[in-house]
Amino acid sequence: MTYLPQHKPLGLSHAVLIARDFLGDDDFVMYLGDNFLVGGIAPLVEEFTAERPDAQILLTRVSDPTAFGVAELDTDGRVVGLEEKPAKPKSDLALVGVYLFTPAVHEAVRAIRPSARGELEITDAIQWLIDTRHDVRSTTVSGYWKDTGNVADMLEANRSVLDGIGAGVEGTVDAGSELVGRVRVEAGAEVRGSRIVGPAVIGAGSVISGSYVGPYTSIAENCRIEDSEIEFSIVLQDSRLDGVRRVQASLIGRNVTVTPAPHTPRAHRLILGDHSKVQIFS
Repeated sequence: MTYLPQHKPLGLSHAVLIARDFLGDDDFVMYLGDNFLVGGIAPLVEEFTAERPDAQILLTRVSDPTAFGVAELDTDGRVVGLEEKPAKPKSDLALVGVYLFTPAVHEAVRAIRPSARGELEITDAIQWLIDTRHDVRSTTVSGYWKDTGNVADMLEANRSVLDGIGAGVEGTVDAGSELVGRVRVEAGAEVRGSRIVGPAVIGAGSVISGSYVGPYTSIAENCRIEDSEIEFSIVLQDSRLDGVRRVQASLIGRNVTVTPAPHTPRAHRLILGDHSKVQIFS
């Protein structure tokens, strides 16, 4: 993987500008990292490669178009206009953050000027292609699409992925453990004295010991979950939960350690009248 640093957030068209030498005269896909499409885009790339319009955009119908870039199509389904987060949208077709381009886009990104927010917008570059009579096509995505802009969206996308997995054990599961439903234990992972309820994935090299892993949980590679409970969560590589009750609806990054807080003495101060009955947590 090659990284081309964009030192300031100057827009998606600016990202194309700084990648010019790297891209050369190749066709390319611009895929925004916070977008998620179930099933991927391989068929779309094959179609684009075969027909080679100057640009192809992906669209999906949304309930609130004002939060997205919005496309306007003519009666033949051709793209005639794009607007970024319009106050009065001309359609409910939002731009999905996946764009397929030929080298024609390089002229477009050089021709546009920064928007009101100081960025070179990719929507402006595509609009330039439309205005200069380039071939800009669209595909409306009918399957699951998510713009994963927050933790709740990430967990929902994770749920969608896990709904499609099959069960399989390539690692080791001891006799004291129980796997319920669609659980995938990847190569090199170990499950000892634990209960895992699917759909769930235990990544390669991870160790689950004396723990409960509940539905819709993805444990990445080389994690350790010991004497803990976790469900409906994502745990990324090289992280550890030890002695924790209970973690849910959480996103835990790479190389994170989660342990119980030190126990501090707690006391109750009571002033009770005669013949009182009180229940307290001790």
